[in-house]
Amino acid sequence: MEKKKVLFISSEITPYLPETEMSRKSRFLPQGIQERGKEIRTFMPRYGSVNERRNQLHEVIRLSGMNLIIDDTDHPLIIKVASIQSARMQVYFIDNEDYFQRKHVLKDSKGNEFADNDERAIFYARGVLETVVKLRWAPDLIHCSGWLTSLVPLYIKKAYNDNPLFVKSKVIYSIFHDDFKKSLDVNFRNKLKMNNIINEDTEFVDEPSYVNLSKMAIQYSDSVIQGSPKINPEVLEYIKSSEKPFLDYQPENTYIDAYNDLYDKMLY
Repeated sequence: MEKKKVLFISSEITPYLPETEMSRKSRFLPQGIQERGKEIRTFMPRYGSVNERRNQLHEVIRLSGMNLIIDDTDHPLIIKVASIQSARMQVYFIDNEDYFQRKHVLKDSKGNEFADNDERAIFYARGVLETVVKLRWAPDLIHCSGWLTSLVPLYIKKAYNDNPLFVKSKVIYSIFHDDFKKSLDVNFRNKLKMNNIINEDTEFVDEPSYVNLSKMAIQYSDSVIQGSPKINPEVLEYIKSSEKPFLDYQPENTYIDAYNDLYDKMLY
């Protein structure tokens, strides 16, 4: 039987960024799922704080060179890759000079959230999906971790829904304790638009707050996981009212098997 394919899209992965609940799970979950017989691909942004030399990142020329248009501006998409030798897995990095060269991740040195985080999320989600199209790799399941990946469910179900590579893809969204405080740019809904996405599809983010963005991600996902011990209470309440398949918080010693069981329920 052909191996099932799982695409992991995360906001952060250790050792490329400091250890957090999300970065640790995003590092060890793909390895654990691969060891349980599935084929994987893993993506994260190439933030400026990721040391390219130490981590031996190199550009994948055949995948780079595309331009993504956001808010009527062209942004070149650069793809880099590195290997975690001990896990026999590769990590693909989405890079762009405008969005991901700065030394901080989502906030500046004073703790202020970057004003263009909305466009960075759009670029990251679309960049991953366009790269997967170039790889001609059809994921059976797409697991998104962190709010920066929250647009992937919308794009899969609406913008890429007629692409043969994604027609059968199931989407899981993991919610962590990574709230942002300030709403995203007021033109966010406009910037989201692309083929097959109409105004009604993005009503959730008329006011683009963390809670509303999370609700939209949940709406377009097939299943939801609580990734941190505590998450935004309004988001948790919405998950439960949505009646989506939901896996509550799993500690370090059980999460890989618990997630793998959920994958199998969705895939078979």
